Amino acid sequence: MTTYELIKEQLEAFAAEDEKFNNGKSSASTNARKRLQDIIVLAKARRNEITAEKNARKQAKASA
Repeated sequence: MTTYELIKEQLEAFAAEDEKFNNGKSSASTNARKRLQDIIVLAKARRNEITAEKNARKQAKASA
C-alpha cells in the first residue's frame, strides 16, 4: 500500500471518528486525535518520498 493510500485510509477513519464526536460521543475524540497524528506522520513520510524522487530526477538529468 502506498503512502498516499494510507493517508486516504487514515483520513476516512478520522472522518468517521469526527462524526461520532460531533454526534456527542466524547470518547471518539481520542481516536480522532490519534488519526490526525497518524496523518501528520504519513504526510511527513510522503514529503520525504517526494523530495527523494525530485532529487533523483534532478541527478539523473544532470548525469545524462
